[in-house]
Amino acid sequence: MPTQYGALSYEGTPPASAAWREGFPPGERLFFEFGPFTTDSGFEFEQVRVAYQTWGEPNPEASNAIYIAHALTGDSHATGAAGPGHSTGGWWNSLVGPGAPIDTDKYFVVCANVLGGCQGTTGPSSLAPDSQAWGSRFPVITIADMVRVEYQLMQHLGIESYALMLGPSLGGMRVLEWMVRYPEAVRGGLVLGSTAAVSADEIGIHAIQLAAIELDPHFQGGDYYDSPVGPVAGMGLARRIAHLTYRSESELDTRFGRSAQGEESPASGGRFAVESYLDHHANKLARRFDANTYIALTRAMSLFDLGEGRGGVERTLASITAPLTVVGINSDRLFPLRLQQEIVDLTPGADQLHILESVVGHDGFLVEEEQVAQFVRHALSRIEAPAPTVEKAVFHS
Repeated sequence: MPTQYGALSYEGTPPASAAWREGFPPGERLFFEFGPFTTDSGFEFEQVRVAYQTWGEPNPEASNAIYIAHALTGDSHATGAAGPGHSTGGWWNSLVGPGAPIDTDKYFVVCANVLGGCQGTTGPSSLAPDSQAWGSRFPVITIADMVRVEYQLMQHLGIESYALMLGPSLGGMRVLEWMVRYPEAVRGGLVLGSTAAVSADEIGIHAIQLAAIELDPHFQGGDYYDSPVGPVAGMGLARRIAHLTYRSESELDTRFGRSAQGEESPASGGRFAVESYLDHHANKLARRFDANTYIALTRAMSLFDLGEGRGGVERTLASITAPLTVVGINSDRLFPLRLQQEIVDLTPGADQLHILESVVGHDGFLVEEEQVAQFVRHALSRIEAPAPTVEKAVFHS
């Protein structure tokens, strides 16, 4: 196994897995271990390792903590440069730091890689007690499992409650689960481009992506870590499918139209420009992610229903009374606005539906940084000086 792990490189062929593995440089990661831990599926881990990062300092009461919950292919490196231990730079660099909307001179900020991830927290690529990767033996996990692991980290850090917890997409699901499961531990929430229950449409999209990976002959049932070639083609196809849902139809058509890629001729077997774009993102993910983690986290999202076992979504959201800022993206075809409107309508703590205006689509939470910053400031203002009750409406940044 190579011991070098740093800034993403496009040289050579992608590895069987681009997961961070034991023996690689830790970078800015910190680690916490605890156990045993039993998943919702009944599987017991003797020990779970959590990779996390922090910025800023806790005040004497540790009451200034903010938690950032990352999305599907994110990790604990919310801000910072690529380098040893980190294949890519932070995904919210402009939002976190001294004087930034999430001001690390004022707040103690925490972000951890989720259970099932591939960037240091226990996941399919991690070593099991027999010193072999978990691979096919890794259990089915849920959003609730991820949150229960994150709760253990909070206790380890000596934090009684987060002033604000925020997250996009998969991260938003975890924010909602936190606010229901541990209401005393979250004083305010911010959910961007997410849902309280994954729709049939998204489950179907997920199923196609997982099939693409599992049908790749190099997948080997999930036990490919010691092979020279992994399910790169299958994960690449999954990423292409997913990326079409992350971007809007109008953005893709305006950006690429029917243009050929460079001097290539689609009529003679060459690519359209949009094909080249999707190829690039498939190649990039193969050099920074892991196929088993893609499966584990995607399946967890498909299973997500906040109201399951709690009397339904309506009853469950009605239990959230802490300030909740809900943001929808006007061009998001993966999580359309009706899903965020449902959260607002059913949640006492939600003030109104906030709209992020973008032609990009779901990825707007990564691209439209200034608008996201405005919503962060709004969410923090509700924690620091709660606004009077108003009739719920739609707010545009």
